[in-house]
Amino acid sequence: MFDYVGNFQSAITALKHEQRYRVFADLERKAGQFPKALWNSPSGKREVVVWCSNDYLGMGQHPKVIDAMCAAARTMGAGAGGTRNISGTNRALVELEAELADLHGKEAALVFTSGYVSNHTGIATIARLLPDCVILSDALNHNSMIEGVRAAGCARQIWRHNDLQHLEQLLSRAAPGRPKLIVFESVYSMDGDVAPLEAICTLAERYNAMTYLDEVHAVGMYGRRGAGIAERDGVMARIDVIEGTLAKAFGALGGYIAGHSAVVDAVRSHAPGFIFTTALPPAVAAAATSSIAHLKTSEAERAGQRAAVAATKAALRKAGLPLLATETHIVPVMVGDPDLCKQASDLLLEEHGIYIQPINYPTVARGTERLRITPTPLHDTRLIAQLVEAMVSVWRELDLSLSGDYQPAEQRARTVTAGG
Repeated sequence: MFDYVGNFQSAITALKHEQRYRVFADLERKAGQFPKALWNSPSGKREVVVWCSNDYLGMGQHPKVIDAMCAAARTMGAGAGGTRNISGTNRALVELEAELADLHGKEAALVFTSGYVSNHTGIATIARLLPDCVILSDALNHNSMIEGVRAAGCARQIWRHNDLQHLEQLLSRAAPGRPKLIVFESVYSMDGDVAPLEAICTLAERYNAMTYLDEVHAVGMYGRRGAGIAERDGVMARIDVIEGTLAKAFGALGGYIAGHSAVVDAVRSHAPGFIFTTALPPAVAAAATSSIAHLKTSEAERAGQRAAVAATKAALRKAGLPLLATETHIVPVMVGDPDLCKQASDLLLEEHGIYIQPINYPTVARGTERLRITPTPLHDTRLIAQLVEAMVSVWRELDLSLSGDYQPAEQRARTVTAGG
């Protein structure tokens, strides 16, 4: 007889052997005290400082956001009551979608339960609705995009990361009248690099291709109103579909797409990941709307984050820690070994009260394991000094190199097939 349980246990054992088994840190965020949290350690509760949150601006702790969530829950209840097709839509979601469409200068927006779902079902549905579509996907696109491309069931081609010459080669080979969908990100979350949006738009226009841009790690943080890199670079109007999340810089939960009303309505009407999924609760939608509205007019959070990022990078670099150079808020400190990366993370937490999760394969390529640091406006100079002191201590304890900036032989070592 087949040993079902043994089969799954073997899969877990293999992960542990490869140093890829993940153990979650049991944390309790402390409202009003971000980035501090309580760690439920084996020896009891301990206060720690979180240095790897995707709540990039601390908006999940902002009084306006919390007040909006509580007020909506008190007036409309905790849950959405079902899918929007069955239970109707809630007013908070309608207002959220209007806020998002305005943010990105688009005719319409559609909210999903997560950024993963908005990418997966958005890309798949758009591509399936285009006859004989060919999808051109950046090699380092997020897993949600990769799975969306696969789910579309269309022809797909992977272009080398940010390689415009390769993208143009692939575009030029497609028949002029064939629908083409270029899918790419603005900020790539592990290496912290940025796509050449203007040049990609120019190629899309030259070859009559549709563009789908993931701004998940940029919305809230870049541009005059926080609409992302496309706003910062002045190309929002040239992008057909912009996808984003409410769960990172906006501090709430959910994902969305924004674009022409016909495109958004087609996805709303055809996408299984939207049609058959319970809607976001009104309290979550109200919190997200409050956060977006605040960041449209407030520059304080973005300015504070930029200052904290610059100070953190400078301090880590001065101490000789191996940083991967980035132009964004992503600060990767390279380790290059899965076991040592996990050991470094554990030591920082257990001995120094600092939480930074290890990033190992398959999130990054083998040999490029790292600690991914994301400073926020609330990481002050005192916390930065503590971080640097702790990391230098851990690096010395593990006999890791303190030789300065990381200089990989091939910085983009991931295989092209990773995107397909």
